[in-house]
Amino acid sequence: MMPLMVQILGTAARLSGAIAIAVVAGTTAAAQDMLMRQGFRDDFTAPMLNTKRWFISDGWTNGKHQDCEWSKKAVSVREGFLRLAHIPAEGDRKPLCGEIQARAFLQYGTIEARVRTPRGSGLNASIFTYTGPTYKAPHDEIDIEVLTRDTSEITFNTFVSGKMANGEVVSVDPPIDEAFHTVAMTWEPDRITWYLDGQEVHRTAEGSELPDHPQKIYMSFWSTTMLIDWMGEQGPREGPLEYLVDWVAYTPAGQSCLFEGSVTC
Repeated sequence: MMPLMVQILGTAARLSGAIAIAVVAGTTAAAQDMLMRQGFRDDFTAPMLNTKRWFISDGWTNGKHQDCEWSKKAVSVREGFLRLAHIPAEGDRKPLCGEIQARAFLQYGTIEARVRTPRGSGLNASIFTYTGPTYKAPHDEIDIEVLTRDTSEITFNTFVSGKMANGEVVSVDPPIDEAFHTVAMTWEPDRITWYLDGQEVHRTAEGSELPDHPQKIYMSFWSTTMLIDWMGEQGPREGPLEYLVDWVAYTPAGQSCLFEGSVTC
């Protein structure tokens, strides 16, 4: 589980990013919500990102703990993959890093993705849901994170009103930098269940306090020079690293089997 400092910084991080996108992500909300209610599976085979569904974080950082800047230059769709890059600094420029977020909110249902991360100390590759004060809601969050200094592990946890809970670390074999793995989480009013390659690996304890506010899906790849106890120290590197997403899907609560191989089938 993350130390208290990381919990506090995580809260600030989500807030600062949300403030920066509050205006641009608010257009055509009814159409976006309809797309989310129908569910989707995005396999990134189109030559460009579906910007009706996704917004690219660009031009800010989420706080002092994040040493890279979100940038459109670090997000691409190529050869059937969403590629979230970490691009080393050049001169006085900050490193650049990639994040996309859903334009619409969801409440309950199943999120699944087939992903592969690079290996590199000091970086975090994640898929998660989030809401917070910018959206006039408490900080609620459901996380799947790979701290890429150790790609043989995946971390799961929640935030409820800004407090971290329900944490677990699960082994991955082969390591996620060596092979793609499918990660998933099913969010229900009374439980959250996490899956790895179709098998349940963690669920919230009965009676646990759970997130219950509508949230947005995020996928991100970022770095730190501050949180080294948690994420490790970055080493010298010549070129970019890429976090690859083969596909991502959302099945609304009450629906099942929107695509073959879903954990909802």
